[in-house]
Order: sequence, then C-alpha cells, then structure tokens
Amino acid sequence: MDDQELYAIFRKNGYKVTSQRLAVYNYLISREDHPSADEIFNALKEEHPTISLGTIYNSLSVLRDLGLIQELGFNEGSSRYDPNTEVHVNMVCEKCGEIHDYYPEFLETLWEKITNSLEITPTGQRIDIYYQCEKCSNQMKE
Repeated sequence: MDDQELYAIFRKNGYKVTSQRLAVYNYLISREDHPSADEIFNALKEEHPTISLGTIYNSLSVLRDLGLIQELGFNEGSSRYDPNTEVHVNMVCEKCGEIHDYYPEFLETLWEKITNSLEITPTGQRIDIYYQCEKCSNQMKE
C-alpha cells in the first residue's frame, strides 16, 4: 500500500495522519518478526526523539482498528504486532517467543470453506501453532 492509500484510509475513518503513525506503520510493514510495542518504541525513538511509548500504543490501536495490522495477545500478557492481515498461520516458539508466518497452499481454500459453512464474513482471523523452534530444541539437547 502506498502512502496516498494509507492517508485516504486514515482520513476516511476520521484519523489524523501523523508522522508518528506513519513511522509505526512503516516500521511494522518492514518487519517479519512481529515486534512488541517496546521493540517498536526502541527502534523509532532515535529517529523520532519526541515519540513516547503512549504514542506507540495509540498508533498501534488505530492501525489495529483500521484493520491494517493484527494484535497478537499472548497468555503472559504481552502483545506482538503483525502487519500481515491475510490468512496465515503464526508459528510461535513456546521457549523463545519467536514468531514466523507459514502459508500452506491449501489454507485459503480451507478458510473459505470454513467461513462459507458458517455463513459469516469474518472481520479477522488468527491461527497459531505452538512448538519449539530448532534453535531452542537444540539448546535443550545440549
């Protein structure tokens, strides 16, 4: 999505286009690692010295409400943020917390069958598989 499309989405929904919101969004779409708000704050504070953690949370909330990102809440109370709102599987390592996206070929078809059989139009989805990544599995063997 280019900046003009993003500006239009913000304005259409009554939100101001701010440099901080754009910075949060652009940072997220450049990542594949599903960062936390603290990680986003630490990455952006040097380039945006006036940005606060509160601004990060507010920006993430707006982006989530607009359907531009997904908030992935976990049992320990933390949230991670995913710019990918398409149907996919989040592979979550229970040990280190690393998250990778997985796109099985059949998932879109399966998802369509599920939603059609339920006769609904979903507003979002989240499919998580918990496991231990290779790095963590190897550490346990040592």
